[in-house]
Amino acid sequence: MGGQWLVRIEDIDPPREVPGSSDDILRTLVAYGLEWDGEVLYQSQRLDAYQTKLDSLLANELAYYCQCTRKQIQTMGGTYDGRCGALEMPLASGAIRVRNTIGIDKFQDTLMGDILVDKAFANEDFIIKRRDGFYAYQLAVVMDDAYQQITEVVRGCDLLETSSRQESLFALFGLTPPTWLHLPLVCTNPGMKLSKQNHAPAIDIAKPQTSLNAALQFLGQAQVEPRHQMPQMLEQAVSQFNINLIPKQKEVVLN
Repeated sequence: MGGQWLVRIEDIDPPREVPGSSDDILRTLVAYGLEWDGEVLYQSQRLDAYQTKLDSLLANELAYYCQCTRKQIQTMGGTYDGRCGALEMPLASGAIRVRNTIGIDKFQDTLMGDILVDKAFANEDFIIKRRDGFYAYQLAVVMDDAYQQITEVVRGCDLLETSSRQESLFALFGLTPPTWLHLPLVCTNPGMKLSKQNHAPAIDIAKPQTSLNAALQFLGQAQVEPRHQMPQMLEQAVSQFNINLIPKQKEVVLN
């Protein structure tokens, strides 16, 4: 599309982060010829901006503290019922939930078409700062998409439904959401995606040509000449890419 391709390191969950992984990610991108535009944005350097937004939401009663546990929410049927937000005397500590007055339950995906989300999920007052003090992904990613002026988001279908919550935050903040395109997940078995949490091996930076062609094949695209260097392979892949050939399902199980 002739735009810029930006890299963001989403490092706002220290307990789950593996030391050195951010540098590994950048080295892998370079090995695959995926050179980014501008400076890398680290979410860990944006904490003041997230807190300023939270303070504003709390001051305007668009967010509130909640001390309900997961066990308590299960007794509500699995969806939080907003009880802490209805208290006459608001709580002064706990997780922070957005007062989800918009609750968008339908949005458009470039590949998947119209996406309808369960209304209970879409209307839930969801957490934007965790009880342990870490900022929630939904808040950070919306603020950073706006900060970086992101217009196109391409990612996996494991985030398809939660995009409705990001749509709701964009609307609440008076911002225009990006265009979404959610790709099918590579799975070894139904519901078992290839990811680090499922102990999938890392891609091979020593043989990027092979991995690139495997990815193109998975996406229904024509393969490229593997004898070329990565920049030439990527240029060819872009020139012959056909979005209409991408599988239109949430998961593709490898044999």
